[in-house]
Amino acid sequence: MDQASPDTFDITKTFADLGLKPAVLEGLTQRGFKHPTKIQAALIPVALAGKDVLGQAKTGTGKTAAFGLPLLQMLDTEAAFGALVLVPTRELAIQVAKELQELGSFAKVQTVAVYGGQPIDKQVPQLKKGPPIIVGTPGRVMDLAERGILPFEHFRFAILDEVDRMLDIGFRDDIRKILGKLRKTPQTIFVSATISPEIEKLARSYMKDPEKIVTFEKSLTVAQVKQSYFTVERWDKKRLLLHLLKKENPHLAVVFCRTKRAVDDVTEFLGRNKIDAQAMHGDLFQKKRDKVMDQLREGNLSVLVASDLAARGLDVDDITHVVNYDMPEDPEVYIHRIGRTARAGRSGVAWSFVAPDQGELLTNIEMLANVEIPVTEYDDFKPGPIPADVSAMREYEAKRREEAQVARNRHAGPEIPVVAEQVDPNMFPDGIVPTALPGRRLGGRAATRRR
Repeated sequence: MDQASPDTFDITKTFADLGLKPAVLEGLTQRGFKHPTKIQAALIPVALAGKDVLGQAKTGTGKTAAFGLPLLQMLDTEAAFGALVLVPTRELAIQVAKELQELGSFAKVQTVAVYGGQPIDKQVPQLKKGPPIIVGTPGRVMDLAERGILPFEHFRFAILDEVDRMLDIGFRDDIRKILGKLRKTPQTIFVSATISPEIEKLARSYMKDPEKIVTFEKSLTVAQVKQSYFTVERWDKKRLLLHLLKKENPHLAVVFCRTKRAVDDVTEFLGRNKIDAQAMHGDLFQKKRDKVMDQLREGNLSVLVASDLAARGLDVDDITHVVNYDMPEDPEVYIHRIGRTARAGRSGVAWSFVAPDQGELLTNIEMLANVEIPVTEYDDFKPGPIPADVSAMREYEAKRREEAQVARNRHAGPEIPVVAEQVDPNMFPDGIVPTALPGRRLGGRAATRRR
């Protein structure tokens, strides 16, 4: 693991410098961590001091450990329901709980994940043991609280991970209810890769004099991600994707599509062309999603085709390539997508497929990320023929424009004749005297007193 990257790590410090106790440090040592990332170095001491924190850092820079390590240190191992961590998706709940459990193995702080898609009866027995840390999605957390299984008044800490996406995808009301029912003064930490003014305003309404920490200076994306885009017609995107996968042979690629239907369509196409690919979207049963995630983490999968929401929990270190098969309308989604690669100081590649009419989307992304994304071309990729339905539509549109122009010319009327001898510069503009009425008039009527 390359932990010497100055773009991600604070190599002037070790975790021991941050005030963490030996039991917590032991868990880090066992996992091979020495230097903290910049967000970890900045956020951990502030959290240990008991302050509320609003933290913004690039995706893939260790935000889970940034809020998790202080929890492991400050929580009583015997105290039930000490911290509530809210995340937007079930995959992210599983991933965050797993990471906290591993980090807290020596501190002996137990973590339990609760999320929709899994029978609630499987989660209740774990909760009855009173684990100190609960990681969950808002919907399932609300359900458990209404059943009297999660005592909101016990939580001393409230963490919102990926807060921007959580608010964007419809959890705003649930989050308001959850935060409103917690004890009066929980220590609150909100972390995300992007924080809009609206989200910051909402976050601050639930926090007490929070310290805002921003650990990037220029670009929202890490320097280790090699970004580029391909100009491609929509009907050629499948062929280009297949060409890139066969030519570059990535170790593990995540292909992002905008809709569930596109995810299934692309996955089926790749399968027909002997590419090992699996789909991931919200309509899959939980067992299927878990199976795909297991394949992913164990290195038994080369291509994952996913929707944005389903991929929010993809915290897998070995992802080498991200493909924006469909360009996102929201530039912030792009930031989160390419953050799936180049994690923890590694390098990665991000390809974007940009249709000829999507230049504005690309520009908006560049402005938000503060980077210039270069175009890439492959001479050995030959675009396919224009589909018949596209040709027919283009001909239809061209004919409509031509007919519209003819109609405009017809309604314009004849040009007003000008007699050279009747030029009087003192009477008419430019000295041109019209000799007939204009070809087109308003045709209105003056108001009168007639009834």
